[in-house]
Amino acid sequence: MVNYTKYALKDSEELNTLLKDRDNIFVVACNKCFKEFDTLNEPDADEFAKLAEAQGKRVTGIAKVDFLCNQVRTEERLPDMIPEGTDHIAVVACGLGIQTVANMEVKPVLAAADSLNYTGYHGMALTKKTCGACSQCYLNLTGGICPIVDCSKSLLNGQCGGAKDGKCEVDPQKDCAWQRIYDRLKAQGRLEEFLAQPVQFRDYSRISHREINDYVKNLRERRFSGYYGGVHPSERKEITEDIPLAKFPEPEQVIIPLSMHVGKPAVPIVKVGDHVNVGQKIAEQDGFISCCIHSSVSGTVTAIEPHTHPNKGPGVMSIVIRSDGKDTPDASVKPAGKLEDLTPDEIIEIVKEKGITGMGGAGFPTYVKLKPNKPIDAVLLNGCECEPVLTADHRVLLEYPDAVIFGLQAIMKAVNAPKGYIVIEDNKPDAVALLQSKVKDIKNIEVRCVKTKYPQGAEKMLIKNVMGRMVPSGGLPADVGAVVDNVSTAKAIADAIRTGMPLVERAVTVSGEHMVHPGNFMVRIGTNVQDIIDYCGGTTGDDITIKMGGPMMGFAISDTNVPVIKGSNGIIAVDTQHSEEEACIRCGRCVDVCPMELAPLNFAKYVDEGDAKALLAENIRDCFECGCCQYICSSKIPLVTKIRKGKAMIREVK
Repeated sequence: MVNYTKYALKDSEELNTLLKDRDNIFVVACNKCFKEFDTLNEPDADEFAKLAEAQGKRVTGIAKVDFLCNQVRTEERLPDMIPEGTDHIAVVACGLGIQTVANMEVKPVLAAADSLNYTGYHGMALTKKTCGACSQCYLNLTGGICPIVDCSKSLLNGQCGGAKDGKCEVDPQKDCAWQRIYDRLKAQGRLEEFLAQPVQFRDYSRISHREINDYVKNLRERRFSGYYGGVHPSERKEITEDIPLAKFPEPEQVIIPLSMHVGKPAVPIVKVGDHVNVGQKIAEQDGFISCCIHSSVSGTVTAIEPHTHPNKGPGVMSIVIRSDGKDTPDASVKPAGKLEDLTPDEIIEIVKEKGITGMGGAGFPTYVKLKPNKPIDAVLLNGCECEPVLTADHRVLLEYPDAVIFGLQAIMKAVNAPKGYIVIEDNKPDAVALLQSKVKDIKNIEVRCVKTKYPQGAEKMLIKNVMGRMVPSGGLPADVGAVVDNVSTAKAIADAIRTGMPLVERAVTVSGEHMVHPGNFMVRIGTNVQDIIDYCGGTTGDDITIKMGGPMMGFAISDTNVPVIKGSNGIIAVDTQHSEEEACIRCGRCVDVCPMELAPLNFAKYVDEGDAKALLAENIRDCFECGCCQYICSSKIPLVTKIRKGKAMIREVK
């Protein structure tokens, strides 16, 4: 592998000049990107420290940081690394890393390295362009503000006199770089130092890429929009977004797993030969984190035996029911009364007894969320449906808006929340307009339209985007005063209260480029997936993958004779992805797009090494397996698979 180093330490003569009259220096070096992922022990920082100490300078400490140009991670971690008594920070990095540290303005920054012009990508910037690549770094003189890329005229020796109100006359939207330089040097007490410098001349024979400034600025704005990271995969929602929900024909037989939720499997309360009705409870929850299960058809229990589960594989105990075709509702299916007459405890009990779980895919028992034991400031309904291809929630918003709003009001009452939000991505303008019209007279409910970006619908992303709050590592939404539920979950709660019907059916998108007749359907829980595919005309092509869920977080299934469960929001037929895993090249892309601000490349390394302790230190449990890292990975490393393996390693150690 070619080692595309992005900087070289300045020569000793230049460093000796740099260190003159400076002391108490903290050294921070960037672990170089685009190199073999064999060691993080970069020698440059140690070499600089030795040179400084040889001059009698005091080195207060050394830090070696991954991807120093990653503004979010650097701003979060670096201040805690700098010891008391530090007067200067020597940065051994490329120009982007140096400027990132300088812009934090914690201490005067010394550029101890020269950027190099090179071919290949530039780590976190995701570009073939560099900071300027002039190898004439002026950042030591100018307080870390580059006069080449930040000044529209690339002036090296001071203002042109054409700035007005601090804005550049060439680009009125841009702050005058030299005004910024003046202000920073003045604040650092370095104006006299600058004025004593000789006139600077730039060697124009060296290559420069000024446009990198605009490129990186634009990229970072997109990265930070709403929340850090995320990706923009091809949406392919046009396949089904305009197709209304249709009732899928009642199946002749349903197979209902006892484990369709987070927590312990439910316990059967029926036996083979029993007759059951629609909505009748057939399995009781087992413990606090568990969930009741109800029959989705009327008919006879023919077996209670292991069957293949769409997510968990073979051997999951299930209840098999043969339909009698009558669709007879159970006597327990009756309205609970008016919402205003129900107490919070009564609402929670209804949600519990009707077997409602999170329907965005995770399957967490909803009643548990409604008992946060902490003050809740807002309930957020996730209507983003950020997964490509899927449109089921979009159709729920369009076709059941009143039920969604009713469900939100019930949740708000259950947790005593004064504010409710329905959060919808801006690629669903029809749903945004409809829900806004529906809530215009409801003072404590707001429809929030957010930018389309995956994984916008993840609960921690929603909370950060809408409420401006960060769920702490290892924490829950309730820790920051929030409860998050899916819009389909809200509809299920509305059905449970208004009609008494438990969660026995759900909206499912059947789509993908290889599905003959795609559509959106209301499907009974326990319906066979292959029957649904056949109903939609089957699939085309030989080299295809069937997934339950979306293309990013869905599970590929080789056996389509599995049932639809409470968390099944999609059945898609897509191209099989063929790729050969290569060695990690430390390009930093996975770090750049991780919405949880983690470093997935380290997860892969430590999983391969079997180092569970290091995985814990890297906060692998904060990862919710959105797949952004795997989507962007240059080396096609199956990062999500490795992350799941890493979490299993930790559980085994504990």
